[in-house]
Amino acid sequence: MKHSAFIFILLIVFWISSSTDTLAKSSYVLPYPSVMPGGLSYKVHLIWETINQYWYFGDFGQFEYNLKQSDKYLVEAKTLFEYEQFLLGVDSLKKSDEYFKKAPSHLRQAAKNHKDISIKQKELRTASERHVEVLSQMEKIFPEIIHWIPEKVAPTDLPLHSLLYSSIQIRSNYE
Repeated sequence: MKHSAFIFILLIVFWISSSTDTLAKSSYVLPYPSVMPGGLSYKVHLIWETINQYWYFGDFGQFEYNLKQSDKYLVEAKTLFEYEQFLLGVDSLKKSDEYFKKAPSHLRQAAKNHKDISIKQKELRTASERHVEVLSQMEKIFPEIIHWIPEKVAPTDLPLHSLLYSSIQIRSNYE
């Protein structure tokens, strides 16, 4: 009797765990947020990032660097938005967009240099899908417009949904 009860419970647990949907549709993994804006270590991190750019040379190296930076700044933007640091988050989102825009051009250059880019194209496609997934989730969570009132500076409206939509378009139309 104990044996059949154990098997019954095990089957229920297996059924429940197999029937739940996963949150992420894409297998592309975004990085954990690193140093965040606002501190001295972030300024040092930006200097290191600028120097580190020259470590990635060649078409594929620059592709990897720009995609990695785009990932990092997207995660940074999402984290800042979650902590209601919208002005810093918008800056991070714009940086992510700029890095993402650069990545395909390095693949095109590699193709001109007669390199096989099929694997890197697939990586860019899965990264794009994951980015769009994250941006779409952000669009659902955060308000359309943020009325940002910083200290010692005039208030400003941040058109958050417009910026997120623009970021989605960049990742959807990267070729």
